[in-house]
Amino acid sequence: MKIRPLYDRIVVKRIEEKETVLGGIIIPDTAKEKPQEGEVVAVGKGKRLEDGKLVPLDVKAGDRILFGKYSGNDIKIDGEEYLIMREDEVLGVLN
Repeated sequence: MKIRPLYDRIVVKRIEEKETVLGGIIIPDTAKEKPQEGEVVAVGKGKRLEDGKLVPLDVKAGDRILFGKYSGNDIKIDGEEYLIMREDEVLGVLN
């Protein structure tokens, strides 16, 4: 799969959290919240300013990031689920 996002957009693969069961209660997948942590798979060339200059993005492929609960657009490519979002929707980069 090759995808190249445009401008200041990034492609993110969600990182699934490990399931912990407390008190023997198992929560079905449909009731679980989607993780808000992911790994950047691909980045665009950068944000184009009004004067025409191209500003490179701060995130790069391979970075682990945090993003908002309702950030980005869900897409499915080759059976894998990804998010496409703008760089300004990223809350932080994990070290």
